Amino acid sequence: MLIGVPKEIYPGEARVALIPAGIQTLLTAGFEVVVQEGAGDGAHFSDEEYRSSGASIAPTAESLYEQADIILKVRQPLDSEVPLLKEGTTLICMLDAWFNQPLIQQLAERKVRSFALEFIPRTTRAQSMDVLSSMGAISGYRSVLTGAMALPQYFPMLMTAAGTIHPARVFIIGAGVAGLMAISTARRLGAVVEAYDTRAEVREQVESLGAKFVEFDLPHEEGGATGGYASEKSEEFYRKQREQMTAKVSQADLVITTAAIPGKMSPRLITKEMLHYMKKGSVIVDLAAERGGNVEGTVAGEKVYVDGVTIIGYTDHPGRVPVHASQLLTKNISTFLLNMSKEGVLNVNMDDDIVAATLITEDGEIKHAGLKAQIEKE
Repeated sequence: MLIGVPKEIYPGEARVALIPAGIQTLLTAGFEVVVQEGAGDGAHFSDEEYRSSGASIAPTAESLYEQADIILKVRQPLDSEVPLLKEGTTLICMLDAWFNQPLIQQLAERKVRSFALEFIPRTTRAQSMDVLSSMGAISGYRSVLTGAMALPQYFPMLMTAAGTIHPARVFIIGAGVAGLMAISTARRLGAVVEAYDTRAEVREQVESLGAKFVEFDLPHEEGGATGGYASEKSEEFYRKQREQMTAKVSQADLVITTAAIPGKMSPRLITKEMLHYMKKGSVIVDLAAERGGNVEGTVAGEKVYVDGVTIIGYTDHPGRVPVHASQLLTKNISTFLLNMSKEGVLNVNMDDDIVAATLITEDGEIKHAGLKAQIEKE
């Protein structure tokens, strides 16, 4: 079977789904690989590197889609790409499926077999395929660098002839993959770091990285983490959480928010009223900006100023580190593909929990039960 890797055309996307170093693994597994001309340019991989690694080069997207049996992408196809997908093609990428229902219906109508990489379960067996963890770690790292560059002060403590500079205070909300990477990065830069998470079980991880774990007196609600994510809470829970969080954000120089719930809009954790109590010149990096943001006033993809506070809502943190992001994606996607193939042929086994969790459309139908129910309901 022939694997096709098109050039990403999603606005601002610099990553590529397969780097040259990952091609030999697929060739050894019995696949052939064709890469669109210029597909690796944004991530600094040349067409010649792809050729040298054993791939052929397609001059246009149309010629690539016409011959490929399997399409590997980073982002979901845009409207101009969907018509290029021929019947029977297998599409593997991050579909952002919960928020792209019209696309899912189009893929079903075109009889495209599609897999959503963001649905890979967070289990031990699937760790090497987990794109959200790979990209979340990059986002956590970049969020601290972005915040440090926007902050009008040093991060570390410095003792100089001109006086002592006190270290920046960083408050991180959410201790998942992104939050933990943000903690370790902020600590390496010399900041004093505190972190909060609704899941008390992450305390040990937070403290092992040198940060203080913050606890609030909140009502107990059933339903802990599911699949590695925090669960949705009631509005009363979030209201009391905001009340107690105000004191913490008012002391911080940099706040990083990471709270996300699969299939839902981001929970609102910081209100405009809370911003009023923050220091002038302080910075918030909202990693949940793409789904409405954890901060009232966040604008997705932009840096804005509200009541003296800088709010950064960039949604492309992994794309700003395209070399390593593409390297990690190559491992994730290739491992996912090889898990359901044998001697260069796909073997879609629905008894495999990873396959069953990620299959979205096949044979003209929407196979994912949750998505199907949501679309039928609407």
